[in-house]
Amino acid sequence: MELMLILAVALPILLGLICYFLPSKLRVAQQALVLLGAVDGLIAGVLIFINPSQVYSLSGTQLFRTDTLNGFIALAAGMFGLLITFYSLRYMDDVKKTARYFGSILCTIGAGFGVLLADHLIILLIFWGFLGFTLYLLVQSGGKDAAPAAKKTLVIIGGSDVLMLLGIVFIQRLTGSYSMGQASIPFSGTLSYLAFILLAVGGFAKAGAMPVHTWIPEVAATAPMPVTAYLPAALDKLLGIYFLARMCLTLFVMNGAMNLLLLIVGAVTIIAAVMMALVQHDMRRLLAYHAVSQVGYMVLGLGTGNPIGIAGGLFHMLNHSIYKACLFLSGGVVQKRAGSTDLKNLGGLGRLMPVTYLSFLVAALAISGIPPFNGFVSKWMVYQGLIEMGKNGGSLWIVWMLAAMFGSVLTLASFMKLTHSVFLGEPSPLILKKKIKDAGFFMGAPMVILAALCVLFGVFAFALPLKNFIIPVIPNITYSGVWEPGLATILIIIGLLIGLVVYLLGNVRKVREATPFVGGEKVLTEESRIRGTGFYDTIKNSVGLKPIYKLAERKNFDIYEQGNRLSYWMAKGLRLAHSGLLSAYILWLVIGLSALLIILVLT
Repeated sequence: MELMLILAVALPILLGLICYFLPSKLRVAQQALVLLGAVDGLIAGVLIFINPSQVYSLSGTQLFRTDTLNGFIALAAGMFGLLITFYSLRYMDDVKKTARYFGSILCTIGAGFGVLLADHLIILLIFWGFLGFTLYLLVQSGGKDAAPAAKKTLVIIGGSDVLMLLGIVFIQRLTGSYSMGQASIPFSGTLSYLAFILLAVGGFAKAGAMPVHTWIPEVAATAPMPVTAYLPAALDKLLGIYFLARMCLTLFVMNGAMNLLLLIVGAVTIIAAVMMALVQHDMRRLLAYHAVSQVGYMVLGLGTGNPIGIAGGLFHMLNHSIYKACLFLSGGVVQKRAGSTDLKNLGGLGRLMPVTYLSFLVAALAISGIPPFNGFVSKWMVYQGLIEMGKNGGSLWIVWMLAAMFGSVLTLASFMKLTHSVFLGEPSPLILKKKIKDAGFFMGAPMVILAALCVLFGVFAFALPLKNFIIPVIPNITYSGVWEPGLATILIIIGLLIGLVVYLLGNVRKVREATPFVGGEKVLTEESRIRGTGFYDTIKNSVGLKPIYKLAERKNFDIYEQGNRLSYWMAKGLRLAHSGLLSAYILWLVIGLSALLIILVLT
């Protein structure tokens, strides 16, 4: 266990601290260090996965341990750390100062393992808070425009850390221990409910569930794409949902009320975030809202309280990290090559960037829940968990089912919009002016690997990820329906081949190209180009939804902005009391001392 701790936690952080102090002229040394640390992280993830039930104790206190739950997540965290690092070597090549970026990546890898391995809640909180600091530094690497997003992230994540600390204090009061593996706290009093809710807020903030999600779109819009792909899309989802799963499986004995809380949060997150994604005109923000929406399925799965639903939530956590990281990395290539992520400035990139397009398309089909990709299987398991709730007497299961299925439909719709606007539509003047090439090896290889995993974990879902990762954690899974991914894949391929034959037979003649015209008059290309940004504007402008979208645009649902407005209002009121008159200050002093004296006398 000591060796795994050194490899997983200590060594990446040590290499990261060294990297911070390397000058810019030693860029090759920075890249070598970050690549070494990322490879070390993958090796550590493999060792943790193949060595479950390891414990590290100090003076009789159990501090770290491995089991089947954190084992497969550690393996995934190590893989993502290496892929994002490899991608960053080329993505950040035009940035002069990269020491802080690469150093923060390494420290993030080490701290992430610290969270996963910690069995002592105080140690977990230390690494959890450290991750908030490295996230702040990584977001700041986006330049001056990223400063407000970095501040917002630090406030939301830091505020949730304070609530987690209070929840941990309550846990210690209830159990007399800080160990997660020895708790199993029943809900028998106010303190237990408060402890669960306070800790859950920390998990929600890290994973990006509503209402503590608003930092993710801001980070996606300003931070470098590898940062978004690594943290909000992958690692933070793994850690946030891991902690929620640990709470539901070992820390607390769940009951109907707390499961209902998770179900409500999950359903609201799915619908509200996907509705926001549907009307976005920027690729980064659209992907960010989907990173929020997909958390709803994970929380919904945990909230079912039955094996198939919980297993589906955990599997969706893994699948989401794969396809969402692929989507953001594809978006990073688009931004790098086209110089924009605004949908109106893109189009026609499919034939110019085939590797990026195919990787993006596979990931888009996966997140939309299209068979036989991995996203379909995990969503199917969550649906089965909801049906199982109905069989056991749950009267609201149909509400959660409708939310989940409606969310999938809207996800597919928004990715049709995105795929058309970026890759399939007519190119914009910006694209026509540029000589665009596809992703090279460093940026292309991680995308291709992640896209391949979307296919592999879908077609061979039962033989590979479920058998080796999920079932060891949740062994008693029973399926209500039958899904044969291998047979379904064969039938889908046959259908595609038939469609291809029909297409070729119908297009044997040469196609004539003509300039667009209206009423016999030629129309300029840009005027006739269907940009895709206007897709679903009718939804945004509908009578029932238009006021809600207006409120969202004014950030009335943003907990951070509402906190700022409340602080400003309170400060404005206090400024009125500061008139500059000595008599007024003496009056306030007398009032304060009198109030304090009354309190002391009464108590």
